[in-house]
Amino acid sequence: MNASRIRPDAHPASMLAGRPEHSADSPLSVHAMTVAYQRKPVLWDVDYDAPRDALVAIVGPNGAGKSTFIRACLGLVPRVSGVVEFWGRPLREVRRRIGYVPQREAVDWDFPVSALDVVCMGRYARIGWMRPVSRADRDAGAACLDRVGLRGFEHRQISQLSGGQQQRVFLARALAQESDLYFMDEPFAGVDAATERAIVDVLRELRASGRTVICVHHDLQTVPRYFDAVMLMNMRVVASGPVGTVFTPENLQRTYGGRLTLLAEASEAVARAERG
Repeated sequence: MNASRIRPDAHPASMLAGRPEHSADSPLSVHAMTVAYQRKPVLWDVDYDAPRDALVAIVGPNGAGKSTFIRACLGLVPRVSGVVEFWGRPLREVRRRIGYVPQREAVDWDFPVSALDVVCMGRYARIGWMRPVSRADRDAGAACLDRVGLRGFEHRQISQLSGGQQQRVFLARALAQESDLYFMDEPFAGVDAATERAIVDVLRELRASGRTVICVHHDLQTVPRYFDAVMLMNMRVVASGPVGTVFTPENLQRTYGGRLTLLAEASEAVARAERG
């Protein structure tokens, strides 16, 4: 059976079983995924397996489909075709094991809730909808705010926070979910240096505890410092694998198609990484 012709929501126990290029142990396996907006393809025939216990960067030019890839994996936008599985299972069976940090621009920051209220939303899958948030859950949320450097901000309304603080709140919400796989859409965009360091520290903690984090990332210079693996994307997966073998000037040239400023920055980053 051709998986690319199967409806995306029609999942037997594992639709990727018997496909040697995909592993049931992978936290994310994507086969032949295509996404289109108004009949215009945004992603085309994407195949990918994410490594376990790793920090993964999704890198590519604007309009390459990076955010769409995450949203399609999570069922937030429809797929034209293809199969997505998590640890060999469909999303509906493992949703509680997956966390998501959206772009800041996708959030209504004027909504009248506090930082702690937002973080506790990450506990709802464990609490259950329409059930009250317990003291234990609020304590867990406060501990997550502390982990991202926002102790004392629990009762601050989210619109009163800086951009970097808002990003930390959503990172804390993801931590409160206690997930095994995290998707983060540009977590470093528009943040100050202190917030960037706080985010990197949390990502490394998650990796050390056996989690996988997949991030849309734009700063090519920091890819070798922050991430273990990289997916180079431009509508399709150009290359994927460990940063040390995949993040090369040749692959970046194929991905960006001659955007010389970006390529020069990336080449310098690769050279620095090789120097040690």
